[in-house]
Amino acid sequence: MIDAIEAAWSPLAPTPLLWIVVTVGAFLLAKRLNRACNGAAMANPVLVAILLTAAVVLVTGVPYPTYFAGAQFVNFLLGPATVALAVPLARNIRHIKSSSVGLGLALAVGSLVSICSGIGLVWVLGGSRAVALSMAPKNVTTPIAIAVSQQIGGVPALTATLAIVGGIFAAAIGRRLLTILGIDDHRTHGFVAGVVGSGVAAAEVSSLGGLAAAFAALGIALNGVVTALLTPLLAVFWH
Repeated sequence: MIDAIEAAWSPLAPTPLLWIVVTVGAFLLAKRLNRACNGAAMANPVLVAILLTAAVVLVTGVPYPTYFAGAQFVNFLLGPATVALAVPLARNIRHIKSSSVGLGLALAVGSLVSICSGIGLVWVLGGSRAVALSMAPKNVTTPIAIAVSQQIGGVPALTATLAIVGGIFAAAIGRRLLTILGIDDHRTHGFVAGVVGSGVAAAEVSSLGGLAAAFAALGIALNGVVTALLTPLLAVFWH
């Protein structure tokens, strides 16, 4: 059966447009599934879309470079999508200025806990230094996480995977956890999503409105800067 699928698929696989359609189609199907499940955490659209796309790639036997060559335009759009978060940020600058003290404290705690918990978990479980350093920048946006991991001697591929999985996890349970704790301030929801879950969680929390999106964008940017500065310093002192 699998051989028959591969034989039928082979003539189509090199077509760039095919993999864009597969990727976008998987996400649209995942969105429908999420709505059908009433927004269940385990039916997070990003997670389901990744699993569906990966299943298609594996079943058809298409090498990942071939898939990426076709779907790289979707990857390119990640840049403009991230930059677009600056629009709600600029529109809500007044709210940001009035919350500067609280934001600074939350950022300091969030960044330090994220970095130290990643390193500490690997150390407790007896993992290697390279794996620990790969865990350290796991909560920043993926491009920054990869760059930091390369600089400090981590494994960039592992760091990228952790950053994506962490973002999906934060998007799936972040808002629900804050709601359970009785926190309904959109500024808090947005900033937590940006600091803890980066782009994936920020996209999810943006549905709350421009204020949440603005604080999510701020969280992504500030956490990226702080992590990029602190993580190399910690790596120097930890041998």
